Amino acid sequence: HNIQGRLPQIKQFLLQGATVAMASDAGTPGVSDPAYRAVGLAVEIGAEVTMIPGPSAVIMALVVSGLPTDRFAFEGFLPFKKGRRRRRIEQMVGYTGTVVYYVGPHHLSSVLEALLSVFGDRRCCVARELTKLHEEIVRGTLSGLLEKYTSAAPRGEITLVVEGASG
Repeated sequence: HNIQGRLPQIKQFLLQGATVAMASDAGTPGVSDPAYRAVGLAVEIGAEVTMIPGPSAVIMALVVSGLPTDRFAFEGFLPFKKGRRRRRIEQMVGYTGTVVYYVGPHHLSSVLEALLSVFGDRRCCVARELTKLHEEIVRGTLSGLLEKYTSAAPRGEITLVVEGASG
């Protein structure tokens, strides 16, 4: 969990010619987590880097959303502070591809509200607990899903997929 503190040890192993592997208990290492630092370190010292692909919430949510998949942007987690969050969303307002976000369950309604206020009422999909027992895929509009999740906050890991700007 503390990749920054482990970097010196990882570097030492790599310099000695050892093979180093990373695994994650939630998703793909390096996607919205600090594992990219270890990859950057390996590249910097000339170690070979490869990957064995596994499940990806971004790709799975995008595909099951029913929204266009030919062009998309993954924006990761939005900032918690409202002003910074709004500015980040505004950067994507004219983007015509589908936009994918990771959202914590306690932030879903505030994120949907912010997206609705900036983007207008676009189609979207909340993909929750993907590949797990309580998997849930809910499709609708930003306003409809805001109404649904304002009264009952969901649990678990959420991937939010939002329709791009019409262009």
